[in-house]
Amino acid sequence: MLKKMIIFIIVLVVIFLALFFVVKYQKDKASEGNPFDKSDLHSATIEQLDDENYQNQILPDELADKLENGEDVTVYFYSPTCVHCQRTTPVVVPMAEGYGIDLVKLNLLEFEAQWDAYGIEATPTIVHFEDGEESARIVGEQENERFESFFETEVLE
Repeated sequence: MLKKMIIFIIVLVVIFLALFFVVKYQKDKASEGNPFDKSDLHSATIEQLDDENYQNQILPDELADKLENGEDVTVYFYSPTCVHCQRTTPVVVPMAEGYGIDLVKLNLLEFEAQWDAYGIEATPTIVHFEDGEESARIVGEQENERFESFFETEVLE
């Protein structure tokens, strides 16, 4: 009886070790060459790496440089764990593309300091900057018509 118990415990330990190394390998592999320039990503971010709606990422330093240079930029602030973002992104990203808007995405789960830096109170939030200054903002999950109106009247004017 004792022999069976020892064998069972050894098998269990081996399974847990194997699982640990597989998960670590997958996480390390996903973190290599990612658009976030980080070696350790949250699992929710890793799940979105290949999703076409979450491409065109901008890093905080890149955004700050664009704004300091007085450039126009439209930023989609989101979190991969936000259910409202998960419903809004598949609507807003193709819509922006249809209008010819270069909608850059900033992942607030990976870059938490940006919540305060840009006064983000909820996700999703889209902010349009003109000449490096905020000129328009839309916050939260909205009806499609509200996003269309935002893009037409605030971003494309």
